[in-house]
Amino acid sequence: MRTNMRPYTGPADLRAMQDLTQRLWSDKSSHHVGDLAWGRFMFTRETADWPIALWEAEGRVIAWAWAAPGDLKTQVDPAHADLMDEVLDWLEANAGDEPREYTFLDAETGLSARLEERGYQEQQGAPYFAYHSRPLTDLPEEPVLPEGFHARAVRTQDDLAQRVAVHQAAWNSTRVTAESYRAVMDAWPYRPELDWIVEGPDGAFAANCLIWYDDLNRVGLIEPVGTAPSHRRKGLSRAVCLAALHALREAGATSAIVYPRGDADYPIPQQLYRGMGFTPYARTRSWRRSG
Repeated sequence: MRTNMRPYTGPADLRAMQDLTQRLWSDKSSHHVGDLAWGRFMFTRETADWPIALWEAEGRVIAWAWAAPGDLKTQVDPAHADLMDEVLDWLEANAGDEPREYTFLDAETGLSARLEERGYQEQQGAPYFAYHSRPLTDLPEEPVLPEGFHARAVRTQDDLAQRVAVHQAAWNSTRVTAESYRAVMDAWPYRPELDWIVEGPDGAFAANCLIWYDDLNRVGLIEPVGTAPSHRRKGLSRAVCLAALHALREAGATSAIVYPRGDADYPIPQQLYRGMGFTPYARTRSWRRSG
């Protein structure tokens, strides 16, 4: 079968990459369609225009590679595993001066074997992400919020400025901007009814939870969640996540996943999600090669 490699040219290509990710998704997958949308659009193209390549056969994407600095990503259809070396060659050629590092699930043993052959080493004791899931059949009731606070879905562009402000406050970063979040809202599979906030007594947003819904596999990804520092320890993160999860179930999903840090230095997110009934099912490992 003849294959063609070409560079990423715009949102239509991201959608084609997501088609591959959706077709291959399972509990052994590193990537969800929401990862790709959030990763591509959360920052403006001027600040995050990282090289991306697509491999196609018979009119559809069968592999992609994404050379983000210090975090090389790829997905290859197992039916075209012979492409893996070509894909890894492309990533190494486009990694720039950053150390070559991949982070992927421990179940992806084929990729780890290929990287070891190329001189990569697993980073023992490195930070990692713990993949958690929960069914949506037995969700806890939505908690009662403190007086004056209420949870609701985002009203698309009308809420844009405040939606960006609460994200910036929660993450102590201004890299997500009104321009980039507008692109997030325009991306598939963003749904405003799955983008939830907690509004405070003064009308300012205090917490947020965005869920990306893969309607083929009926699984939603929580990414990201945050609470403004001045409103922490009020149960708002739990409340906004549960509100969003109820909306996800109403949309037709049967399960939800989330990837908090799993190492001991970052315990709070895991406590939050496990307190809502999420259980771990996989973890990431990092492989690195310098030069």
